[in-house]
Amino acid sequence: MKYSENILEVSQLLPEYLGFIFWEKSSRYFDGEIPKINKSIKKIGVFVDATVEEIISKIKKYDLDIIQLHGDESPEFCRSLKIENIEIIKVFSVNDDFNFSSLEPFENACDYFLFDTKGKLPGGNGITFNWQILHHYKLTKPFFLSGGIGLNDIEDIKKLNLPIYAIDVNSKFEIEPGLKNIKLLKSFKNNLQTLNI
Repeated sequence: MKYSENILEVSQLLPEYLGFIFWEKSSRYFDGEIPKINKSIKKIGVFVDATVEEIISKIKKYDLDIIQLHGDESPEFCRSLKIENIEIIKVFSVNDDFNFSSLEPFENACDYFLFDTKGKLPGGNGITFNWQILHHYKLTKPFFLSGGIGLNDIEDIKKLNLPIYAIDVNSKFEIEPGLKNIKLLKSFKNNLQTLNI
């Protein structure tokens, strides 16, 4: 999210999460003020190889509930942030050669995994990866599914029959970077009820 009025509009749909990107190279970089939104909505701060100090500063400034680490952060780095009593999502960029055993050191270092498409950018590439590869995932950590998910993907996600914890949507619901299309989001949320996620 990027714009105050749009944040308020999206918050009226009562999503479980709203994301705010604190990586300056992103076209969705957020440096504004977050308006008052329903307390049931968790605010996620998205970071790429930021320092612990930078992350803690944003947690306090924006009263973040969760941090999403999109860079090359180590399990030790993730654990160093646990003292802040905040939930941590560690992101992994997936392609057909992804080795799921590489996730094991992170199991006790974060609260969730997020699987995104491996691309030129750390995230926000707007394309999906081969979701069938997720059948190789054998760990118990809940995960978010991300990567170019749009309105027409709901049935395919349902057919996967995977223990998906949440779905992360972004580019396919944008008018421009950071500005979301309310009508499309509303339609997606209505259709999503069939997935029981």
